[in-house]
Amino acid sequence: MIRRLVEVSRPVLWVNTIGTTVIGMWLAGELWTWSIVPILLWVSFPFNLLIYGINDIYDQDTDSDNDRKGGYGGAKIKPHETAMIGWGVILTNVPFFVYFAFTLPWEAVAWMGAYAFSFWQYSATPLRFKGRPILDSVSNADYAFPLVFVPFALGVTPVWAAAIGLMAWSLAKHVYDAIQDIDEDASAGIVTTAVKFGIKGSLLWSGFWWIVSTVLFAFVNLPLAAVNAALAGILVVAQWRNPTIATARRLYRYSVAFPYVAGAVAGVQLVTGLVLGIYPA
Repeated sequence: MIRRLVEVSRPVLWVNTIGTTVIGMWLAGELWTWSIVPILLWVSFPFNLLIYGINDIYDQDTDSDNDRKGGYGGAKIKPHETAMIGWGVILTNVPFFVYFAFTLPWEAVAWMGAYAFSFWQYSATPLRFKGRPILDSVSNADYAFPLVFVPFALGVTPVWAAAIGLMAWSLAKHVYDAIQDIDEDASAGIVTTAVKFGIKGSLLWSGFWWIVSTVLFAFVNLPLAAVNAALAGILVVAQWRNPTIATARRLYRYSVAFPYVAGAVAGVQLVTGLVLGIYPA
């Protein structure tokens, strides 16, 4: 059962929550602090089970016909697994919320609550942002919330240019990755931003928000902004030159690598700066 729940949580994508949490700690001026451990534990398996477990429960019909599902792109669950996943989400996340409520500043807890609520309602009813064009993309700004709640948890002010820049980046990447699911979502009657805009319209949307993120990142770190612009440009141009679903699925592996590469560029500089005393620790 544990092995199945870990599979549902999509470990290859944990970087999106763990990586932003670590960078949030570094942006707060800490190379390492033991007080980050409970948050890191929460944003690994428990929180990713919340994100993807709930998504898999509510997307069983479309996932069953999606060839991309069943591997690192997501699990194909059976109806009898729904209760197991639901209880897994509750039992692994609620204890952390209770602990944080008693130990962290209210600002951090509020942003954590918004983080969980947004991911929950992205897939679940009654709001189900996934089926609401534009809102499905905007709701994915929550991937950047660790850059806000981690500094608050550590008692410092967030670096807002970095946080808002990552929010814009997340809006872009969500729609870019959703291009590969246009056919399945449309067939199931799910009108995502990608379905509504089509392939090239989605690329214009993603390209715009990646430009916004690049500008904001430039206020924080020029090398990161340059790498962000280069990687985003490669993905958008490659898809634009061959605007098919097959191309989107082929490029998805490179989109998955995007946060690893950009995070490494940012992380190496932050760690180096903290070690050498360039940034206050």
